Amino acid sequence: MATALSGAELEVLSDAGELEASWAARPIELIDRRGQPPWMEDPDGHILATLLGHTVRHVGAERALLIVRRADQARIEAEVTTQPDTIVVRRLDALPGPSDLPDTVLRYVLRTREAVMLDDASVRNPFSNDSYVIEHRVRSLLCLPLATQGMLTGAVYLENRAASHVFTPRRVGLLKLLASQAAVFLENAHLYTELRHAQAYLEQRTRELAAAHEELRRTVNAIPHAITILDPEGRILGANAFVLDYTGLSLEEVRADVSRLRRLHPDDVARLQEERRKAFLRGEPFETEQRARRKDGQYRWFSIRYNPVRDDHGNIIRWYATGTDIDDRKRAEERVQSENLALREEVDRSSMFEEIVGASPPLRTVLSQVSKVAPTDSTVLITGETGTGKELIARAIHKRSPRSARAFVAVNCAAIPSSLIASELFGHEKGAFTGALQRRQGRFELADGGTIFLDEVGELPAETQIMLLRVLQEREFERVGGTGPIRVNVRVIAATNRDLHAAVADGTFRADLFYRLHVFPLDVPALRERRSDVPLLVEYFIHRYAKRAGKRICGLTKETAQLLQSYDWPGNIRELQNVIERAVIVCDSDTLSIDVRWLSGRSPGTAPVASLSTGTLATHEKDAIEAALKDSKGRVAGPFGAAGRLGVPASTLESKIKALNIDKRRFKSG
Repeated sequence: MATALSGAELEVLSDAGELEASWAARPIELIDRRGQPPWMEDPDGHILATLLGHTVRHVGAERALLIVRRADQARIEAEVTTQPDTIVVRRLDALPGPSDLPDTVLRYVLRTREAVMLDDASVRNPFSNDSYVIEHRVRSLLCLPLATQGMLTGAVYLENRAASHVFTPRRVGLLKLLASQAAVFLENAHLYTELRHAQAYLEQRTRELAAAHEELRRTVNAIPHAITILDPEGRILGANAFVLDYTGLSLEEVRADVSRLRRLHPDDVARLQEERRKAFLRGEPFETEQRARRKDGQYRWFSIRYNPVRDDHGNIIRWYATGTDIDDRKRAEERVQSENLALREEVDRSSMFEEIVGASPPLRTVLSQVSKVAPTDSTVLITGETGTGKELIARAIHKRSPRSARAFVAVNCAAIPSSLIASELFGHEKGAFTGALQRRQGRFELADGGTIFLDEVGELPAETQIMLLRVLQEREFERVGGTGPIRVNVRVIAATNRDLHAAVADGTFRADLFYRLHVFPLDVPALRERRSDVPLLVEYFIHRYAKRAGKRICGLTKETAQLLQSYDWPGNIRELQNVIERAVIVCDSDTLSIDVRWLSGRSPGTAPVASLSTGTLATHEKDAIEAALKDSKGRVAGPFGAAGRLGVPASTLESKIKALNIDKRRFKSG
């Protein structure tokens, strides 16, 4: 607002004697060269323009400039000139140039805040060399600083080119008084302009924010998923149109604390409250699944993803929950689980693992151990040659354990690429690696509460061995790409046909993992070590495959019986099963026979170099092995190795060589 003149100041003006006459003598014309509305439209600006016009006429100046400082830059705000019939006040808002005023004078006043007055500029003075003074032949010159509250706001420049000594002490006193008033008017005008700009900016931003909010609201309401906004404590603040339409509730009803009981399945409420409480304390994104009540009373499954929003200081200010309808997927999973359960029951009824066939002393020893370890939760390591039925033993342990009603998940570690074995066992999060398009549960999660059977555990890569060790020690793991541990209650049964002692020695298998697995070792005997069970197994397989093929087979030839009984069966029960199935397929009578060429350990018409039969093992086992090593020049595996000559797997022969303390290296030079 403009500051009114005091009584003392009015008295000075009255002493001037000429002011009222000069006001009446000439009208004041206001001009804005920028083509905008009159620049003095605000009250203080209008008063300032009038004051400038009367000042010029009163003090005898032909021309005056009002200079205003803006951001350390001086600009000519207005120019006042006298005309024969009027006083013209022009709005310029321009940078001063060499043709506008003495640059040296203006810079001096703005730098020192001291007034400059020249009674006769033609007389030698500090500013005589100024190009403007010389070119325009200025006679009288006055430049006063404008200041308010100790801050320099600009300057007033006045000149007369016709007469000297124009600016008398009385006029200078009046000008200083008017300059102080002008400074106040300038400050008020500046504040008024800033206020108008701020108001206009605020109104514009308000309109933009309102438009953006409306656009966001329409976008969120158009999303075909449930979106809920919660405060840091989990109270609902807002919800999109999908939530309101799905539940049939108003926003006020959804925000009510008791709405959770109306919206969620009663069996899920307590679980979800506990899950959310723990997750909100952690302050990290999390997912959960729940059943939400539709307005028609039907419950459908939703996957809910919670994401926190933080301020600049890291404090959570909001939670955003997005829900996706997964009811169709859940029902499909339930159907698959039911089908898998029925399939497992069918496999149990028809598979060779339904029961263990045999009554030999080595087998009875193993079964006795199975009956003792099955009721416990101890980890079991089953060893034995390939084809001996290690998975059969693992299933027998599971079926006789308290976990028999839960899942039995079998994993062949050798059949899964090393790059995928960790994901297969422990699952992965969406985006954990290329191709991970959605979150996937691993075998350990599927076996939770039951038993997991890790066949060929000796083939696990080193990094997966570390993860398995953690499961055995801590009963928890992390999914590939996961951020938090998952606890499981799983019994681990492992199996291998490798010599894990040797693998530990050569560094391919972790010693700490070996001892974690080696809690209760079970060694399944090879078929050649339980020859008395061969007839029982042959009868079992004949009955099984004859029934499947729709044939009636009463027995087998004498030669076949002798051949089956004397053969060493390097492929063990699996090889016997395959031979009997093949014989049933080609059998054209009620008596079964086999071709000796079907037996992988013998060539037609040629006897093996040596045989690790029961009798040989008891009497000449070491001699037979050394003879085979000599002929193969110390080589164990491969087509020309000692294992092939003896008709046994290379791993079995390695174990025998170690047990008999045979130095196979001494045969390599032979």
